[in-house]
Amino acid sequence: MPLTHHWIVKKSDPFAIIMDAEITEIPDGGWGWVIVAAVALINMSNQSILSVYGLLFGTQLEHLQQDTFTTALITNLNSLALNFSGLFIGPAIKSFKPRNVAASGCITVSFGLLLCAFATAGWHFIVGYSLFVGFGLGLIAPSTFVAINSYFSSKRGRAVGVSLAGAGLGQVFIPHVVRFFLDHYGFREAVLAMSVLSLSGLLGAFFLKPLNANKNSLKHNNRRHIKLLLEDSDQPKKDHVLEIKINTNIAAEEAVNNKLYQEHKHCMALLTPKDKIYQETTIQVVKHEASFNKLTHRLVQALDLELLKDPIFWNMIIGMALVYTSSINFSMIFPSFLQYSANLSRSTTATCMSIMAGADIVCRLLLPCITDKLKIPYRLIFLLGTMGLLVSRAALAESSDFITIVVMSVFTGMTKSATVLNNNLTISAYCKPEKLPGGLGLNMISKGVLVITVGQLSGWIRDLTNSYILCLHAQNCLLLLVIIAWAPEMLYNYRKQSLAKRRAIEEAFSNSAIRVTVAPKS
Repeated sequence: MPLTHHWIVKKSDPFAIIMDAEITEIPDGGWGWVIVAAVALINMSNQSILSVYGLLFGTQLEHLQQDTFTTALITNLNSLALNFSGLFIGPAIKSFKPRNVAASGCITVSFGLLLCAFATAGWHFIVGYSLFVGFGLGLIAPSTFVAINSYFSSKRGRAVGVSLAGAGLGQVFIPHVVRFFLDHYGFREAVLAMSVLSLSGLLGAFFLKPLNANKNSLKHNNRRHIKLLLEDSDQPKKDHVLEIKINTNIAAEEAVNNKLYQEHKHCMALLTPKDKIYQETTIQVVKHEASFNKLTHRLVQALDLELLKDPIFWNMIIGMALVYTSSINFSMIFPSFLQYSANLSRSTTATCMSIMAGADIVCRLLLPCITDKLKIPYRLIFLLGTMGLLVSRAALAESSDFITIVVMSVFTGMTKSATVLNNNLTISAYCKPEKLPGGLGLNMISKGVLVITVGQLSGWIRDLTNSYILCLHAQNCLLLLVIIAWAPEMLYNYRKQSLAKRRAIEEAFSNSAIRVTVAPKS
């Protein structure tokens, strides 16, 4: 009896991946460089707003008699909203395209800043800056990365570095713009100017054209997928099925199914009504349990939660979240440290922030070229950058001389770029390609959780000790924890890989021994 083979693709499957018949060639340049410039503009006018939080809102929050704990809460809730947007940013990009998502993010950031301009209480900043600005930035970052990712392959690292340099360029000029408006117009006008500036990102979003959109290709409808996911899998529903039959001889299978059905019908006829009710109830319970298990399995697959079974992955995402938390709090404390601990003027403070951002820009442009050529592991570069941040910030906390502060600011900007650039690259180097979206999402969630918990300790320490210096040292303790947790494990893995390579080389030499056979003389 010949077997029956079917190739079936159900369009109603919420996690079905329908591949287009035409394979699009990645140009690795071309219009992609226009997209890189557009993303750099978006980052310059929106992402760089995070770096001027202390300069822009610090004086106004003090005028409203808000303590450092509340100031830290505002920026940490901003990071929480930014990172937890990763739970649904993937479906949003697939349903509405990166261009529309990025444009929506710019509008949301502008609206959040507009609310902050008229804030008269601390919770107004939580609504405007923490929720709206944070959520808008959460929409911008992944959508712009997806737009670049589709146009580049071998030059992807350099393209991402150039686009992130736009945020660094904004960190050079925007502090001076903020200082100018604060000195000549006041707080409200300065925030309104930032709100208008963020709308310039709409111009960059206009150029985020998808790569060779095929009109005949099937569209990915996540809204339909979510609806189907919430349905009972045992409920009858109409599936649009594309079926390719190699052999249509299925008589044997139908006969077997018909025989089982007749036996089941005969058994049901012999049961009493009470037994029938019990059996039907048991069947319904089993069906609901099966539906719940199926839904849970699908959610685990969608979010790639099986990655959490790996202790090394836990070590990675917690370590990077601690570095991220330390960087967020440093950006908040650094302007106040320069003004109140180092006794620098507002103009000199903006200059130091610009110098740090300038060093960050240079390294964002050069570091990907060096690491790609030398093939240095991304996680090692991230660890070295963390060590550099620990040294530079510790020296910066104990510095009062202007020249020393400038030198340490340059070194801090250089080492910061190593952690920013290699954050997602570290995850991509460890996870399999099919697990990468889930790995990035879990990394974002871990950042949000630690920022709102561990990050709040920074503001509490500042209020308790009334010292920005101790606050900076407390942030450095987070970096020290990462170094202690990562260094032994990475050293062990390096030695393990070295031994494996040595054994492989020895086996290769032993298997490739040359055998010389001398033919006997005739």
